[in-house]
Amino acid sequence: MATPPGTRGTAQSATSHPQVLTGAKLVLPTGTIPDGRITVTGTKITAITAEPPHRAPHGAADMIDVIDVSGHWLVPGFVDLHNHGGGGASFAGSAQDVLTAVRTHRAHGTTTLVASTVTDDMDVLVRQAGLLSELAEQGDLAGIHFEGPFISPCRKGAHSEALLRDPDPAEVRKLVDAARGQARMVTLATELPGGLDSVRLLAEHGVIAAVGHTDATYEQTVQAIEAGATVATHLFNAMPPLGHRAPGPVAALLEDERVTVELVNDGTHLHPAALALAFRHAGPGRVAFITDAMDAAGIGDGRYLLGPLEVEVSEGVARLVEGGSIAGSTLTQDRAFQRAVTIDRLPVEDVVAALSANPARLLGLADRVGSLEPGKDADLVLLDDAFEVRGVMRKGAWVVAPDLA
Repeated sequence: MATPPGTRGTAQSATSHPQVLTGAKLVLPTGTIPDGRITVTGTKITAITAEPPHRAPHGAADMIDVIDVSGHWLVPGFVDLHNHGGGGASFAGSAQDVLTAVRTHRAHGTTTLVASTVTDDMDVLVRQAGLLSELAEQGDLAGIHFEGPFISPCRKGAHSEALLRDPDPAEVRKLVDAARGQARMVTLATELPGGLDSVRLLAEHGVIAAVGHTDATYEQTVQAIEAGATVATHLFNAMPPLGHRAPGPVAALLEDERVTVELVNDGTHLHPAALALAFRHAGPGRVAFITDAMDAAGIGDGRYLLGPLEVEVSEGVARLVEGGSIAGSTLTQDRAFQRAVTIDRLPVEDVVAALSANPARLLGLADRVGSLEPGKDADLVLLDDAFEVRGVMRKGAWVVAPDLA
């Protein structure tokens, strides 16, 4: 992968004159152009064509940056709905910690990122929401996802059981209000007391209600969807398995066209057959790849904290020191992309939808990000034929300068 910013200087600013990238395979909403040309002016994509470039007017050539990226892929910047940190830093930390995590994931192609919390004391979460909302207002984050504390102790995963609580709508509202309009999603065990009323509350306030860390039955999950739940938090994980007599939440979430299913494609959270099942049943339009990343993403093995709990990362897999539960991931979205194409053998266009278009649409950002189209933000990821990142652009500025060696 190209060297991330911070090890070779700072990210560049958007240029005042057009940048033209030529010769790439462009993955568009309508399909892939094998030899395309994309023009970026300022922060926006201003033109996309399969035609050869027109000769620049006399005297204009020095005002256009032309970059030949032949033999590479250009795809839209990745959109991560569910991410707890990276680069050795957590979204539960200081503003500098948050920005460190954001920069780490940007260097791996994630140009739009929602910060996820982890179960903690309510007062701590309220303070955290205030900090994260400021960074979202500045444009560093795309909002906040509250994962916990309103989840089932039976399916708590890497959350502190002592801090869990039922989803009282008044307390859910407290977190939403603390986010000052930046709350994007709340994960709930909707079968708990207050669960369905909380789903309705979230839907009324334009916040995504996600079913997750749940011990719900099939029937209870159907009720939650009818009440307004539209996302499955890391499908298959932290919920009852699919059974032939007790199909549980997995069947209900896969079968309903209103639900987008999150998948963590790191080779640990899901068997390849489970991922294939989800893609076949939900279809490529209803899958969102997420990282569920924690501090170790982009760093490596060692001891870390996830909320108040200690985590051991060994060979890239994060598990609680006490109990051994999977504790998020060390995944970055470029690795999810690479694995999906090279190991899972999914079509590139479907993978791009899962990493960009689908989560952007879910967040209500599809008019700005999630696909390569004129008028949208110039958020681009340059990949070589092995699907390694060779460049990242965000809003017209190179976060990772093109490495075409």
